[in-house]
Amino acid sequence: MTLVQTQTRPVNAHPGHGTPADTRDVAGPRVWGDMTVEVALSVMVAARTGRLVVCDEDGRRVGLVTRARLTAVRDSLGYTDRIRLRDVTDGNGLLALFR
Repeated sequence: MTLVQTQTRPVNAHPGHGTPADTRDVAGPRVWGDMTVEVALSVMVAARTGRLVVCDEDGRRVGLVTRARLTAVRDSLGYTDRIRLRDVTDGNGLLALFR
């Protein structure tokens, strides 16, 4: 089962630890990098949001994915149902595949 964690925080709240990338407070459901693209799209629909915050195993923010971008990945020729969010994000929070 893929874990999903939804957190709401005030805009000025910052995590107590992390990297400079973590200090950019981004609202949205937090998901782990091992989630598949299809599951991530389903979570977005259920949460009525257009973006997800992707976290590593330690719960630190490593990226942000949007519905439009995941739809583009899913509709690309190289897509398989085994592609996970960690496969499409790089350390800067940008999608690395299918640019």
